[in-house]
Amino acid sequence: MGGRGILRSLIISLLSLAVLAVVCIAAAYFYVSDRFDRPGPLLVSAEIILPPGRGAFQIADTLYQAGVLADPNIFAAGVWLEDTSGALKAGEYAFEPGMSPRDVMVKLVGGAVIERSLTVPEGLSSAAVLALISAESALTGEFVDTPPEGSLLPETYQYRRGDTRASLVGRMRAAMQDVLAQLWLNRAPDLPVTTPEQAIVLASIVEKETALAAERPMVASVFVNRLRQDMPLQSDPTVIYALTLGARDLGRALSRTDLRVDSPFNTYRARGLPPAPIANPGRESLAAVLNPATSDALYFVADGSGGHAFAKTLAEHNRNVGRWRRIRDAGADDGEATN
Repeated sequence: MGGRGILRSLIISLLSLAVLAVVCIAAAYFYVSDRFDRPGPLLVSAEIILPPGRGAFQIADTLYQAGVLADPNIFAAGVWLEDTSGALKAGEYAFEPGMSPRDVMVKLVGGAVIERSLTVPEGLSSAAVLALISAESALTGEFVDTPPEGSLLPETYQYRRGDTRASLVGRMRAAMQDVLAQLWLNRAPDLPVTTPEQAIVLASIVEKETALAAERPMVASVFVNRLRQDMPLQSDPTVIYALTLGARDLGRALSRTDLRVDSPFNTYRARGLPPAPIANPGRESLAAVLNPATSDALYFVADGSGGHAFAKTLAEHNRNVGRWRRIRDAGADDGEATN
């Protein structure tokens, strides 16, 4: 065979190899693409943490070990073909049964991590709120200090694993400032509450006096009327705060001796508002204080059904107190104090 024949054979061989390579690459591409879209082996939902700093192959292996993927190589090859290897995000993810490798890739690229939530009830002290946050194991870090009483807005907050406790507290403080600023702009005229800070103080008392949202404006009106007449507020929750400073539950009913405790928080002795909030009030209590019900009521007492009976005169109030005491003594009420 001449030189020309050898060259010709070589070219044909190279072309054959190239065609074979193309065929193999195409076959591999369609093989990966087909399996990349097939349902995965996961039978029940799973929550998996993918730490930061891991590449596509490490992520694939983690998900394979967890039963999310049938073949880690298919996932790694698929994200390489989709050019998303560098876009996979760390975090805590929830994977549903039968998710395909492509579904998994989309979730990780989108950073669709688990959103957790923490509900902070109205009326807790700042120390109690921090205790709730400390108990959330998915949060990280410690607190620098305890926020001032009344500076945290009770609400349901969303967070992600790895968020810091300090950042969540910061969001609570910012939320309180935002809500207070909004409500302050629409406050009723001629209130005896003259600053946003005073509004928080009075709202914290209203919050502790009643758990019924519907009667908060009425409870607020009683205290507003008393402030206008320079009457002492005579709120039992302020006495409890004077005794505990919000650090613990009192664990017993107030006594007559308690009502004489020497403290600026004791509104049986000190006129006007206490020097600071006694709890963290919610939006509804803040709104009630800044837009109280229109009434002449100066007193209220438990009515035995979870709410309160309101009165304009002391004589009427005393009748309500007598009715409540009969209910209490009959065992139908656990004994709320009067105002």
